[in-house]
Amino acid sequence: MIVEHRTYTLKALHTGDFLKLYERAALPLQRQYLGHLIGFYVSEIGPLNEVVHLWGFASLAERERRRALMEADPGWAVYRQALLELDVVVEQSTKMLRTTAFSPTIDFDTP
Repeated sequence: MIVEHRTYTLKALHTGDFLKLYERAALPLQRQYLGHLIGFYVSEIGPLNEVVHLWGFASLAERERRRALMEADPGWAVYRQALLELDVVVEQSTKMLRTTAFSPTIDFDTP
């Protein structure tokens, strides 16, 4: 299993703006196409103004396939444009994590 660990660093005092847009415009599409949301978090201690989300995939190839489907949806372009216009993202980083033998697993047959 592969876990995508994505972090957005946002302009101070704009986390709420980002979350409202994300929940309304991006999350429904990501749930439809990506399917396996492990968690969605905001930073509380340490570096602030960060949003972190984790998505599980059976493989990197499966992630690429699912993301291509999502990116082909016209709603995704609408979300990306709205995010650019909101102008709150300072930095974005993505890590791909590989599970260990003793990590909990995800049933990929169940959304």
